[in-house]
Amino acid sequence: MTFFNKLLLACLVSLMSLIPLTAAQAEMGDDGLHKASWMRDTFKDLGEDLQEATAEGKRLMVIIEQRGCIYCKKMHEEVFPRPEIADFIEKNFFVVQLNMFGDVEVTDFDGEALPEKDMVRKWGALFTPTLMFFPQEVSGDKPANQVAVVQMPGAFGRHTTFNLLNWVVEKGYEGDESFQKYHARKFAEQQQ
Repeated sequence: MTFFNKLLLACLVSLMSLIPLTAAQAEMGDDGLHKASWMRDTFKDLGEDLQEATAEGKRLMVIIEQRGCIYCKKMHEEVFPRPEIADFIEKNFFVVQLNMFGDVEVTDFDGEALPEKDMVRKWGALFTPTLMFFPQEVSGDKPANQVAVVQMPGAFGRHTTFNLLNWVVEKGYEGDESFQKYHARKFAEQQQ
């Protein structure tokens, strides 16, 4: 191999190391929201979505987003595409997206049907993105915000997001270790 070929190979290897190893980023939908491959297109009946998620051995997650949300963009460009996060979501979660200002009808666990924007207001969700996680069984007399096992309002980094996803799957919310302690322990382990 000539000096020039070695130099060219070294440059190519260096350039490739600058490209992050990520899964495919979400495309932008007609509604101005990111559309990840792991999102489900459903009738937005949370009771039915929960049944389907449970039948697949997955947990129901609702993600509330809005057009032009810089924090949603951050999550879809920097956090969700990471292979370990995208794969974990695909394997463990049934994800339904809601548009904070949308008009598509959503049926809550309590049976009330409202446009997305009114449902989000009913739940008191103020920030986008907001991720809501649900238990595998929900009684039909309470709204989603009262039965969610945890809500993540806003954008967080990859470690916090990944650890929260794991904490939900492991049902950490049923134990004595708060998410903050769990996250600190897992983060320390991940840094070793």
